[in-house]
Amino acid sequence: MKNLFTTKKAIFAVGLVIGLIAAFLQFNGNPANMGVCVACFCRDIAGALGLHRADVVQYLRPEIIGFVLGSLLSAVAFKEFKPRAGSAPVVRFVLGFFAAIGALVFLGCPWRALLRLAGGDPNAIAGIAGLVAGIWIGILFLKAGFNLGRSQNTYTAAGLILPVIMAGLLILLLARPQLSTGAPFFSVKGPGSMHAPVIWSLLAGLVIGILAQRTRFCTIGAVRDVILVRDFYLMAGVLGLVLGAFAANLFFGQFHPTLDVQPIAHTNTFWNFTGMVLAGLAFTLAGGCPGRQLFMSGEGDGDAAVFVFGLLLGAAFAHNFGVAASPKGIGEWTPLFVTIGLASCITIGLTMIKKIG
Repeated sequence: MKNLFTTKKAIFAVGLVIGLIAAFLQFNGNPANMGVCVACFCRDIAGALGLHRADVVQYLRPEIIGFVLGSLLSAVAFKEFKPRAGSAPVVRFVLGFFAAIGALVFLGCPWRALLRLAGGDPNAIAGIAGLVAGIWIGILFLKAGFNLGRSQNTYTAAGLILPVIMAGLLILLLARPQLSTGAPFFSVKGPGSMHAPVIWSLLAGLVIGILAQRTRFCTIGAVRDVILVRDFYLMAGVLGLVLGAFAANLFFGQFHPTLDVQPIAHTNTFWNFTGMVLAGLAFTLAGGCPGRQLFMSGEGDGDAAVFVFGLLLGAAFAHNFGVAASPKGIGEWTPLFVTIGLASCITIGLTMIKKIG
């Protein structure tokens, strides 16, 4: 069974399933060209918890919860739950923070960039090009000896912290308590109000979490491995995702190729590119795309969980301080914080190179 998931055919099939699921969720209520977007969904969760005040993007997304819990179930079932932590957690938090900012300038994580392309959005091309450029810069640091250090085995309870938090969020979503403060917050208009039924979203997240944990599915790792070692295993999964989403979009009537403004996107090519350069660099230095970070969190990786916390806070900051883009274009402080993010990630890359000898 273990070897079954380590072939290119298997991960291609998993990518195909993820693409189909994403398009299905969109057809059943999720925002257009956003069947699954880790950065956007983390932003929605941050909003639901009151970490930002953009009332159009507030919802406790079950998909994210399912990713972590599905990965946990898979890891436990296959004896791969290994609690670990201690590999530069503060640095990983900062990388998660700036990864969220870069992604929300583009308006999508690597997954959504691919899904936007599969939905006919040509603006995604600039984002994907920026993502590849950011990964390439990260690879230069990896080749030079960049290393965040080794994690250490830790207590089981420590490895369960993020899964337990996700379970708590699920209870909060289902119970929807009416607190005097208004929390948790749920959008009544805008992208946050668009969602598939909870049961469909949760099941989708669980399925993806299980399959991705078994195959080590990672969009960032796919590009990295092709460039660095000419390994196309992970890239097979990425191709499957695009083809699955494209086919399903055609079936559901969701493929709309146009140069005009697409849903929850903007047409500023420079910032679509540059935002994803920042995101790609941050994800590469951290060791995986946002989805992969969630899956590793389910396996007990506390450092990946810290990265996820950075994503949440970065998404909240992006909306509170006018950094996130919108269909109207970039935010007031977008140029400043993308520049700060690039400078910070490059500094991290330069100062954490392990010298041999």
